[in-house]
Amino acid sequence: MLTYEEALSYIHNLNRFGVKLGLQNILNLLHILGDPHKGIKIIHVAGTNGKGSTCAMIDSILRACGFNVGLYTSPYLQVFNERIRVNGKNIPDNDIARLTQRIQGAIKFMEQKGMHPPTEFEVVTALGFLYFKEQDLDFLILEVGMGGRLDATNVVNPLVSVITPISLDHQQYLGGTLKNIAREKCGIIKKGVPVVTSYQEPEVMEVIESKCKELNCPLIKVLQEDIDTNVDKINIFYNRKSNDLRGQTFNLATSGIIYKDLKTTLLGEHQVSNAATAVGAIEALRRVGVKIEKRAVYSGLINTRWPGRLEILSNNPTVLIDGAHNIAGIRALKKAVNYYFPKNKIILVMGVLNDKDYEDMVKEILSVADVIITTSPENPRALVSRQLAEVIIKAADKILCFDDLKNQDNNNYFIGKVEFYDKKKDIYSVQDLRKAIDIAFHLSSSDDVIIFTGSLYLIGLVRTAIK
Repeated sequence: MLTYEEALSYIHNLNRFGVKLGLQNILNLLHILGDPHKGIKIIHVAGTNGKGSTCAMIDSILRACGFNVGLYTSPYLQVFNERIRVNGKNIPDNDIARLTQRIQGAIKFMEQKGMHPPTEFEVVTALGFLYFKEQDLDFLILEVGMGGRLDATNVVNPLVSVITPISLDHQQYLGGTLKNIAREKCGIIKKGVPVVTSYQEPEVMEVIESKCKELNCPLIKVLQEDIDTNVDKINIFYNRKSNDLRGQTFNLATSGIIYKDLKTTLLGEHQVSNAATAVGAIEALRRVGVKIEKRAVYSGLINTRWPGRLEILSNNPTVLIDGAHNIAGIRALKKAVNYYFPKNKIILVMGVLNDKDYEDMVKEILSVADVIITTSPENPRALVSRQLAEVIIKAADKILCFDDLKNQDNNNYFIGKVEFYDKKKDIYSVQDLRKAIDIAFHLSSSDDVIIFTGSLYLIGLVRTAIK
């Protein structure tokens, strides 16, 4: 019998097969395992940003109804087990070990038959389906890993398909334009299955509408408009009422129900849109006969927790972590920082993966920071700290000094001072994340805000270290 540690080592070692888009491998593996993905009632969620938060909200609402609910998401922040949950509880270590050993046997059979070996994500997805099948779920909230059409999760026929905001990300796999990416995401849309979509750019909405028309799918749009004047029988309308560090309230109208003063404790204007999209998914379930009480929507939203997304870990100084890892995420972070902390000194600690649009991310976020510390996530695809610092210096309006003071501050970590929009900013480069955390606190006072961002792989380690 494998141990938990041996199982994780086996799974992670499969990353040598990289990203391999396509469904035949996962279908072969699942068939050998008895097709555990079949017979589960699924809400399938794709998009670029907000997938995880939206999934967590749908999960929380359904659990508030008393349903037995599974949740599959990626990546994880602190422990692998977070990716596979039932009723808010992570899959136990011994079940990961037991089911991985079963999958090992299936992979050996595949190899004997000359089939291609599955990738890490395909194995984790199969592991999730095996566990969820055993748990006799009422519903499974299934988050797409990347894209949609060829993603390993796209082997199901869901009750509802949900598409959160689509933006540029993973262009090397999904295409270089919003339309191309939208076509890939729309691959989760199945014939006759209701579709719920967040607000989208016009060219994206055009793709979604076309696909829904082609497959005869009812389409529910989530729109930020006055609920009193825009109630109709198809779409969801919402408007935000209040927003502070304690949470946000908003009103929402569906075809048959008006919700006043819904509340989420998740921060950022985008989370209200995600919450409205989650309620849209609940409305779609209602339309296919699922009974969900109004009170469960209130209870589910206010009790949703989704770590690592505009999450405040501590105060004096305020420590904020956010998993923004693409330009749309960084824009949402920038908007939130300007709203919640307009007068505070901001110490930004940033680390990114080398396959992201980090130059555009830097240009977008540079204006909010007073001090910038570049670091590096613990990931094979991580960009080294010094390279990110040089990108920041290159993006500045003016270089005031570069390396001139490197022997005077914090053991050579200080590398320069720049000016951006007439505001001077100190730049530090600290490859080791734990040292970067120490320096951020060393440079801060009780009224300052320390922000860690750039990658979910980064903030998971930060959360562990600070918590």
